[in-house]
Amino acid sequence: MSWISGPLVAFDLETTGTDIESDRIVTAAVVSVDADGRPPEPRTWLLDPGVSIPHQASAIHGISTEHARRHGVSAAPAIEEITSTVADVLNSGTPLVVMNARYDLSLLDRECRRHGIQPPAARLRAGASPVIDPLVLDKHVDRYRKGSRNLRALCEHYGVPLDDAHNAVADAVAAARAARSMGARHAVIGTLAPTELHDLQIRAAAEQAASLQRYLRRTSNPAATVEPAWPVVPYVR
Repeated sequence: MSWISGPLVAFDLETTGTDIESDRIVTAAVVSVDADGRPPEPRTWLLDPGVSIPHQASAIHGISTEHARRHGVSAAPAIEEITSTVADVLNSGTPLVVMNARYDLSLLDRECRRHGIQPPAARLRAGASPVIDPLVLDKHVDRYRKGSRNLRALCEHYGVPLDDAHNAVADAVAAARAARSMGARHAVIGTLAPTELHDLQIRAAAEQAASLQRYLRRTSNPAATVEPAWPVVPYVR
């Protein structure tokens, strides 16, 4: 059975910003998304990140510092639960869909290290199920398409509804459905075994990073470096 016709689990974070080394998790969702149209089954978290949430971030996901402090749970136990849930999915054999996995999974890794929690990679058994990243896959199968490749753009391109963008559950479900639609449209990825798909994304992400690096060197930011590793940016002490 192809991965596009089987169950998927999707993971999404909303955060205080875009820096994986310093920003914090505000909300998280892990959502089971079946191919038969049954309602998704979400597990969600709202955290008090322990820092102020910048207004720019609140404007995107709708969670203010005051709301997170009043209604959110302490960061450390929530991050343990999130990490344990993500690792359980990866150890279960069910693919984990993460839009721009390099960001979400790396930030989760750094949150674990910040709170003295074992990160997801250290919890995986041999033969763990793959990560599926719609961003990396879309750039691989349709590399010359112009325009944005954010989640909303991918949903529009692949005919997937996204009615509540930047809500962690809505974004996770949309990412899973976009990945499934992408695999159905592009047999070159839709027919791959899960381990082959994961390995392809490692190579594709590295190639995409090298291409971006070459572009930056030709333009206004020749000193910029682009991380080739996927799905987690290595931690450097």
